[in-house]
Amino acid sequence: MARERLSVVVTRRLPEPVETRLSELFDVRLREDDTPMSRAELATALKDADVLVPTVTDTIDAALLGQAGDRLKLIANYGAGVDHIDVATARQRGILVSNTPGVLTDDTADMAMALIMAVVRRIPEGLAVMQKGDWQGWSPTALLGGRLAGRRLGILGMGSIGQAVAKRAAAFGMQVHYHNRRRLRPEIEQRFEATYWESLDQMVARMDVLSINCPSTPSTFHLMNARRLKLMKPDAVIVNTSRGEVIDEHALTRMLRSSEIAGAGLDVYEHGTDINPRLRELENVVLLPHMGSATLEGRLEMGEKVLLNIKTFEDGHRPPDQVVPSML
Repeated sequence: MARERLSVVVTRRLPEPVETRLSELFDVRLREDDTPMSRAELATALKDADVLVPTVTDTIDAALLGQAGDRLKLIANYGAGVDHIDVATARQRGILVSNTPGVLTDDTADMAMALIMAVVRRIPEGLAVMQKGDWQGWSPTALLGGRLAGRRLGILGMGSIGQAVAKRAAAFGMQVHYHNRRRLRPEIEQRFEATYWESLDQMVARMDVLSINCPSTPSTFHLMNARRLKLMKPDAVIVNTSRGEVIDEHALTRMLRSSEIAGAGLDVYEHGTDINPRLRELENVVLLPHMGSATLEGRLEMGEKVLLNIKTFEDGHRPPDQVVPSML
């Protein structure tokens, strides 16, 4: 007799090939439009499904997990970050959590470098001049930016993405510095000619560009707070493609407005889509709508990992990308 297929609920629209393959393998309920589920809809999904496939826009906290049905055994997150899921509570309730690590490293590092170039070379300002039709021709003093080569780049978080940023920055002739929970092996430091700083304060005070590449954890919340932002040089630039909560956005906005920091490139925000409106007014700030992982290749590879995690679980084995609290 044929085995009953797993019931899978997907909370957001995914690329068509991923949705099609999910439909072929499982009893799947897909989202009709590309809006996030409401909390009530998430609660219903947790009660009805064997497997939930959420995204970073879905907050799966302890209260919501308390409403989960006995059927729910796996939360197969479509994304690498799981700070929106209470992994510890899920584990206590016998619910496994998996993610999709490793597939977005190059995409996110590319975006970090794009933001560095955009801010330092004032690309959006030049684009605005052209779009408004205000360009009067070349001028020796117009829109002067800075040269990347020779600048000190401080990388906060030297994991896989931080190292990918270092590789790209070194190719541009930037001097690579980093702060990390653990110092890298000597051969990795030599690969990037990277300088390690045990003290984040000391590194921040000396950098021309600071790239945020650490995960969101209780210990990294507002790691770049007002006090630490004030350590930055007035001509320094900060770029964040990691998690918005790492930077005190209110303090950053205030300092950008007063020219205490020269510029910023942000792809993530402390309060999600509720962005400080004063940030939008600043010419020295480049704001992107969380595009760091937005490549077709990356999204498809994320889907492949979700499929593999669910299929492996269905076959009675531990999902290859299972997340446990000790990893966070």
